[in-house]
Amino acid sequence: MRRSPLIPRPRRRVGLIVLLLALVVALVGPLLPVRPAAVGAETVQEAPVWVGRAVEVADEAPSSPWVWPTGTREVVRPWEAPASDYAAGHGGIDLAAPLGTPAVAVADGTVSFAGQVAGRGVVTIDHGDGLLSTLDSVEPSVRTGDTVEQGAAVGVVTVGHCPAVAACVHLGARVDGRYVDPLPFLPPAAWPVLLPESAWPG
Repeated sequence: MRRSPLIPRPRRRVGLIVLLLALVVALVGPLLPVRPAAVGAETVQEAPVWVGRAVEVADEAPSSPWVWPTGTREVVRPWEAPASDYAAGHGGIDLAAPLGTPAVAVADGTVSFAGQVAGRGVVTIDHGDGLLSTLDSVEPSVRTGDTVEQGAAVGVVTVGHCPAVAACVHLGARVDGRYVDPLPFLPPAAWPVLLPESAWPG
């Protein structure tokens, strides 16, 4: 007995369904989302987030809490974080400033020290909340305990941290007793004029 030609063969029908499913997967598959949450999480972990945040802070000039202490924005030696608490580093930034240049308070605060340290004039100001600024190589015109406002004169630049032929002011910052890079507290710097390493003070 012959099978009626109107009734499809089962094997042919199954093969047709498999072929259609394969075509649908091939066409629609590339358009499907690929777990955006997981990809996003991996991207955040791999991105240099701290570098990005540092740049954002430095670029926000209107919200910068400090002012440049000598009017110049030329950094002749940058901050260098020590490899450990006992390793050498450079706990601040050196700003080009001719001898006799007035030095001002970077922010409101109280003078916690004004005097000589290792033969150099130093002024330290307590800004509250554990934040202190230090101006090294400045002849103080204020005394310990004085209250100063941002931009008020606290001394003049003298020889000390940098050689006389390239005088500078060393600006330091401490948060809860630890030295930090003061640059993010300041408005954006000018193009840095970096001294050769052989000219850096020890």
